[in-house]
Amino acid sequence: MAGKRKNTDVYTPKFTLKEAKKQWVLLVIGAAFTIYGLIFYYAPLVGWIMAFQNYKPKKGFLHSSFVGLEKFKFLFSDDAFIKVIRNTLAMGVLNLVTTFIMAILFAILLNEIKSNLIKKPIQTISYLPHFLSWIIVTGILHDALSSSGIINEILMNLKLIDTPINFFANTAYFWPIVAFANCWKETGWNAIIYLAAITAIDPCLYEAASIDGAGRFSKIWFITLPSIKPTIMILLLMNIGNVLNAGFEVQYLLGNGLIKSVSDTIDIYVLTWGVGNMDYSLGTAAGIFKSVVSIVLIFGANALAKRAGEERLF
Repeated sequence: MAGKRKNTDVYTPKFTLKEAKKQWVLLVIGAAFTIYGLIFYYAPLVGWIMAFQNYKPKKGFLHSSFVGLEKFKFLFSDDAFIKVIRNTLAMGVLNLVTTFIMAILFAILLNEIKSNLIKKPIQTISYLPHFLSWIIVTGILHDALSSSGIINEILMNLKLIDTPINFFANTAYFWPIVAFANCWKETGWNAIIYLAAITAIDPCLYEAASIDGAGRFSKIWFITLPSIKPTIMILLLMNIGNVLNAGFEVQYLLGNGLIKSVSDTIDIYVLTWGVGNMDYSLGTAAGIFKSVVSIVLIFGANALAKRAGEERLF
């Protein structure tokens, strides 16, 4: 019986000293980024031990008393922490849906503009908010939505309201305001990768569709969207892991005592307990919970994508 034939068609590159000398610049750059990651991303994980201690700065890691899961038990018995989980998830999902969908729609609509004289300025203007700090963005929002702001003036001039609305005193308005702020700030920037994916589509597909009598909407639905579907899936999986990163600056800057019940997030909770109340152990425990949930979401979403036969991260 003939033995198994080996596959000799697959080329396996060999790392040799000669190759290393040729690629020394890339190796140095790669080593620099590896060292940076180890120092700033992995070394700080040693601090997670604080979540299992009654950490005291004067005593340090070695002499602080070990309390096991007591800090985690306190977290999940604290009504305030349950509320911030709800707030973080709600704002994270709202941000994901609005920014994700709007970026795709904006990229498609921008691609439909044929004149570069119009297209290029719109692209440039749409990117600008991304480079603004949240201090500036929240300042603009606060002025626009204040009792004497432009939004209240427009609504009153249109006779839609009789008295100005205090947007920052009503809990019903806060989550939509945060979603709008994120959408306005990031839509143009997030659309860049979708525009790049759209430009890679073979123009012959659109020409063939035109010959068959397809209109613009049909081309978008049957050519553009299916062609950028892999990009959409990969970015969706990555963004799902960031659901609990609902934000800190916008909630902290726009929040106040009247809407605290809906404005506080896990990051603000960590700041309040870890820095404000000097309970570093509790703040670390809350941060670990956030990280673990994010990892679970990424792996879960990736497994669902794999089962459905879609593009996945790994």
